[in-house]
Amino acid sequence: MLLLASASPARRRLLQQAAIPHRVQVSGVDEEALADPDPQRLVEVLAAAKASAVAASLVDGAWFDPALADPSPEPISAVLGCDSVLVFQGEVHGKPRDGAEAVERWRRLAGHWGELHTGHCLVHPSPGRACWLQQQRAVVTTRVQFAPLSLAEIEAYVATGEPLQCAGGFALEGRGGLVVERIEGCFSNVIGLSLPLLRRWFRAPGTADP
Repeated sequence: MLLLASASPARRRLLQQAAIPHRVQVSGVDEEALADPDPQRLVEVLAAAKASAVAASLVDGAWFDPALADPSPEPISAVLGCDSVLVFQGEVHGKPRDGAEAVERWRRLAGHWGELHTGHCLVHPSPGRACWLQQQRAVVTTRVQFAPLSLAEIEAYVATGEPLQCAGGFALEGRGGLVVERIEGCFSNVIGLSLPLLRRWFRAPGTADP
């Protein structure tokens, strides 16, 4: 069983669509407290912090669902943390703070390319030990070409509220699919995590299947 250290509904949907058994436990990591001038290092550090925080909360490799009246442990084979940012013209963009920022960002993005970086960290127990020490880390980058948009189109998209919920200010799997012209690289990576990367990791020696 894979434990996803993320509150992202998009990441959970990707795992569901790929038929990867999983549960969710939000890390509670203060993302604002972690910084790095290199966006790829930043998403890697954030992903590792989330995965490590959740792994540290597990008891003997088991996770207990507090919502259950009579909790029973489910063995967790690995904990996955992820984080994403969009880089455009050398600037890092997470979620827009408000609608005005989202509109201004889209006025710049429209008709141009950006890079979506997603950091992944998979934490699993060391062989023969109860502690969670082994980590696999990777950053996957996908290039995204945005459609040329009028101000009215931008304002209409921002008015849906979707851009305020997503790293980069768009959701490829939602209305954002209308404003993306082209993708170069891993498609699922833009949504929240790279499924091809997870497939390779789960097949790697020493990594348990979820």
